[in-house]
Amino acid sequence: MKPGFLEKLLERVGRIEPHEIQNYLLRLAREKGFFETIFNAIREGVIVTDPQGRISYLNQAASLLFGLDQENTAGQLLSEKVKGLDWNSLAHSEKIISRDMEVFYPENRFLNFYVVPLTLEKALKDRKSKTGDAVGQELVGYAVILRDITESKRSTEETIESERLSALTLLAAGVAHEIGNPLNSLDIHLQLLERKLRKLPDELRADLQEPVRIAKEEIQRLDDIINQFLSAIRPAPLKLEPQNVNTLVEESISFLAAEIQDRDILVEQELRSDLPLVEVDRNQIKQAFYNVIKNSFQAMKSEGILHIKTDADENHVLIIFTDTGGGISAEVMSKIFDPYFTTKQSGSGLGLMIVRRIVREHRGGIDIVSNEGQGVSLTIRLPLRNKRARMLGGGNTPAAAADEPEGKAP
Repeated sequence: MKPGFLEKLLERVGRIEPHEIQNYLLRLAREKGFFETIFNAIREGVIVTDPQGRISYLNQAASLLFGLDQENTAGQLLSEKVKGLDWNSLAHSEKIISRDMEVFYPENRFLNFYVVPLTLEKALKDRKSKTGDAVGQELVGYAVILRDITESKRSTEETIESERLSALTLLAAGVAHEIGNPLNSLDIHLQLLERKLRKLPDELRADLQEPVRIAKEEIQRLDDIINQFLSAIRPAPLKLEPQNVNTLVEESISFLAAEIQDRDILVEQELRSDLPLVEVDRNQIKQAFYNVIKNSFQAMKSEGILHIKTDADENHVLIIFTDTGGGISAEVMSKIFDPYFTTKQSGSGLGLMIVRRIVREHRGGIDIVSNEGQGVSLTIRLPLRNKRARMLGGGNTPAAAADEPEGKAP
């Protein structure tokens, strides 16, 4: 690296008049402010450390990604401010290292970062050399460049989940078909048996009718289970109609009233009175509500509190379920939507997977916030009716403004 303005200034400091030094310092201050403005404007996070990993500088994007105070982190070890970052293994490499990481605070996000060693040319005394000083590299610190890859990673996960669900649906349909044929055969033979029983004497017919009746009821029960399972995982055409979400919430709670009373659970409702209508399939959305509520009941066991709140922003109607259960650990959080994954002894592992499928088919989304040991808050977002498209970067809108994210910064 060639000597910069500051190095040249230091070489000449003894020959410069005091007023000229003041002008140089003002120039340096302007340049520092200019570069800080640039670094705070870019969306990638930038952290600069000294050779020991102490923070020298971080821009606004990096402070938001890690929830750090931009003004008061200078001199602190990066490994202490960002838990889980193995700084020693990253810093002891002479090459650029790239890694992915997941952060849980202040928001659950996925980041890609790479660490670049920062070096300066330095004159080295070489006693054996007749040509004078040699030039070497002096390590002065590291630059950590951060990029938010949450959306791309979630998009990839959704694609994988969709393929997995398709395979599961195909398998389930095959199994249901193979089970359904023998059940139909059994039902037909039981009907034939009933006809023959009618020809028997009353005393013999009475003894055999009860087992036949029980067998037919069990066949019907198995058939209902198969149909319910298929309807749960197999996408069904949506019958969209304008609905009041408050009414659907109240109907869901009413349907589960006996279980609420049996578990001695308090259900609190905070339903916004001026809630706009949404176009949904009422039966499927109620099924999603059932699964979320029953999941909360199972997490709280008994004598818990389930708070259900409805609200709206400019794009969505929000249904927020907050329970007082044990919460979800970080290890389990990434698996809760996987098919057949459950932490309950009697759970099927399909409840939340079905909820997400239904919500996604309605072009909505799900957010989950968990405080382990304190409970879980699950928010279902359903798009508002007649929402118009919004042009990005049209007309005279600057490109930078078009790229700005809505809501919270990453």
